Amino acid sequence: MFVEVLVEIKAKKIDKTFTYSVPKNLEKSIEIGKRVLVPFGKQKLEGFILKLLNNKTFDYETKDIIDVIDIKPVLNNELLKLGIFIKEKTLCNLITAYQTMLPTALKAKHKIKINKKYITYLSLNRNYNDAITVATNENQKLIIEKLKNNKIKKSDLKNLSLSSINTLIKKDVIKEEKIEKYRLKNNYIKDTIKPKLTKEQEQAITKINNDYEKPVLLHGVTGSGKTEVYMQVIENNLREGKTAIVLVPEISLTPQLVSTFKSRFKDDIAILHSGLSDGEKYDEWRKIENNDVSIVIGARSAIFAPLNKIGVIIIDEEHSSNYKQENNPKYNTIDIALFRTKYNNAKLILGSATPSIESYTKAKIGIYDLVEMKNRVNNNLPHVTLVDMKEEYRKGNKIISDELKNKMIKAINNGEQVMLLLNRRGYSTTTVCKECGYTLKCPNCDIPLVYHKNSNYSRCHYCGYAIKKIVKCPNCDSEDINDYGMGTEKLEQYIKLNIENSKVIRMDVDTTSKKGAHEKIIKQFENKEYNVLIGTQMISKGLDFPFVSVVGVINADQTLNIPDFRSSERTFELLNQVAGRAGRSKIKGEVVIQGFNIDHYSIVTSSNHDYKTFYNLELGIRKKLGYSPYYNLCLIKLSYKDFDTLLKEGNKIVSYLKSKNLANTKILGPSVSSIPKINNIYYVSIVIKYKNTNELKKELIYIDNLYKTKKVNLECDLNPIRL
Repeated sequence: MFVEVLVEIKAKKIDKTFTYSVPKNLEKSIEIGKRVLVPFGKQKLEGFILKLLNNKTFDYETKDIIDVIDIKPVLNNELLKLGIFIKEKTLCNLITAYQTMLPTALKAKHKIKINKKYITYLSLNRNYNDAITVATNENQKLIIEKLKNNKIKKSDLKNLSLSSINTLIKKDVIKEEKIEKYRLKNNYIKDTIKPKLTKEQEQAITKINNDYEKPVLLHGVTGSGKTEVYMQVIENNLREGKTAIVLVPEISLTPQLVSTFKSRFKDDIAILHSGLSDGEKYDEWRKIENNDVSIVIGARSAIFAPLNKIGVIIIDEEHSSNYKQENNPKYNTIDIALFRTKYNNAKLILGSATPSIESYTKAKIGIYDLVEMKNRVNNNLPHVTLVDMKEEYRKGNKIISDELKNKMIKAINNGEQVMLLLNRRGYSTTTVCKECGYTLKCPNCDIPLVYHKNSNYSRCHYCGYAIKKIVKCPNCDSEDINDYGMGTEKLEQYIKLNIENSKVIRMDVDTTSKKGAHEKIIKQFENKEYNVLIGTQMISKGLDFPFVSVVGVINADQTLNIPDFRSSERTFELLNQVAGRAGRSKIKGEVVIQGFNIDHYSIVTSSNHDYKTFYNLELGIRKKLGYSPYYNLCLIKLSYKDFDTLLKEGNKIVSYLKSKNLANTKILGPSVSSIPKINNIYYVSIVIKYKNTNELKKELIYIDNLYKTKKVNLECDLNPIRL
């Protein structure tokens, strides 16, 4: 017997299977999708079995596989096909596609072993009356007495004599039993009464349950009750013996959503996201694989959960850029969901208060079914005030306007809560010498370092380079050093000093790096231990705090300055979503949006909760400029340590593509990438606008193959989320 094995090497030039012979003693263990240990040159590597060959149809010598690692396949038939789909869709290596799907414990990776966790229990191995006669001392009698009615954890008897326990085990009076323990605590809150549905919720549930022809775009304003719609659709699927996947864009959203779902579905839920340890992910994966749960909740990677009989996949906040993976394979979660729902004959629900331009267009032209929920459950959309900071600056208010300050003080005095969004972490964004104008930059990336006051370090957010805060200019020795710009740290300090009775907690990458930090911060704010929550975009979506009456957005127009055609869309989404955190219960919500460019259409329409006007204005601009949804996009990114070589290679690729005279195709570049250098590696971009995917893909595959053996690294990103 022979097998074709895809080994763990990710090198572009080794994107193929290798044939191995199977020793007789391992033949019965061989199955497609299992991992095997194989010799590869002088190394021992792991790989996946992709094909079985009963007869030798080749004339070269083969090596034997060393061992079969798995009892059952880690890649089922669906995941095997999905890997091929990802490879073709994203132009990545097949091994990269498979490794992306699996938790660390199940990847083909030699010398990585994650064990199951067990708890040892003790119980009587014969009836009590018989057992007690065997005891020869008081300790043994006490142990038998404790085990009379129940088995007990061995660790709970550690205060008694270990030698007495071992003696009783040897005499067969008691026995040890190891029971697997899942690492993730499975606490759920008490049952909640199902809320009375609004008419819009009832209509949405009926439409989704009855229509299985197309994916559904559920366009519901913030607070319209989309989560309840999701849960009732899932209940319908569970009654039919089917399973469900629910995705959220941020780990920060998982704790609240899981609590809500567990109050309804109890232990029938597994959780998958990057915040779990490798052991926890392994446990949750096996829970799913063993059919112990019917619902999987998590961030992007949960789309690969090995559920059987999937009935529905729900992607909440479907507009989020987090659903697109930015390193290889550069897959879009929606594409994976479309594949899996088609394979399982399941329903796909894309939910959002601010659907992406592409998704809403697909709904308008009939590719998706559109279901709308235009009203909040409490009919209480927040009132939005726009504040021009040019006027506030003249009054000396450089951070918080009088309008926002007064609303915050009133809310805090009323026992209510406030959320403030500033989409920039750190304390200050640039450090400049006032004497000579020197700006402190990263030596590896040539971009300004961000000062973090808590650690007293200036850091690069791209390569991780960090130095202690400078007190003297390295260029002219002047001590007149100033920090400019503002991040969440500085805002936190300002609020603590200037808003009386404020109890401030901050939620950004810096405060949530430790395990369980998201959950802890959310729980503390939910329990009213703090009355002001400051954060970056991770606080803008999905969170539900009933006592939040005021939401403030600082520097609301800063995302408009990002050089990307989606900047206006991202600004609208961010403002609309964060405004939706206010007034979600009986308390009236107030939102204050501060900026210098508040008359921009994305800010004005978000303040009016007017998605359709924004959509029509944005669509007109996209049409004139030839961007999505009128054209597909491809980003070719080249990287190398020498800039001139890089530019030369970029020009070669552009010349080649132009020589092919591809119809309805525009080629832009090569140009320096938006971040031109990271960690001493330069980046150059080529942007292609196209309509015929198959025609372009043929050329991209040729170029990609050409660069497999070149020093210059090339990556193709089809329909990138940012340029």
